[in-house]
Amino acid sequence: MTRIDINKTNRLGYTAVIGMEAYARTNVDKRLFELLKIRASVINGCTFCVDMHMTDGLKAGIPQRVLTAATAWEHAGDLLDERERAVLALTDAVTRLGENAVDDAVWNRAAAFFTEDELGALVLAIATINVWNRIAIATRMTPPVGAKHPVA
Repeated sequence: MTRIDINKTNRLGYTAVIGMEAYARTNVDKRLFELLKIRASVINGCTFCVDMHMTDGLKAGIPQRVLTAATAWEHAGDLLDERERAVLALTDAVTRLGENAVDDAVWNRAAAFFTEDELGALVLAIATINVWNRIAIATRMTPPVGAKHPVA
């Protein structure tokens, strides 16, 4: 059971995260947006968000095999192109952070495919899903089941 509904208890903060989400959604390619959200959610162990973004990706017409490939992208073969791999590498680095965080090799790989504005939008999108993952995990949100699920 969910501990609290931050949308109700902390409306102003929740609305701010919704604003980040809206910005990222309108400035990042839909396919890349769902892939990076799935990948960050897998890294963070957020089943609620993995389920949501797999479902959203399917609704957007992204093949199931491509969505699944995002979970282990380094071994996905031809299911992902180099542009998608660059985004997923950036997602891994921004999500994991740490001593070497987003090194030049990862950044330059992504910069080969995206403008500075696009890179900024990608970083904001990755940061936003990491916020959502932390909210969902901290409040113990779980995926809907049965008739409550949007693709049931």
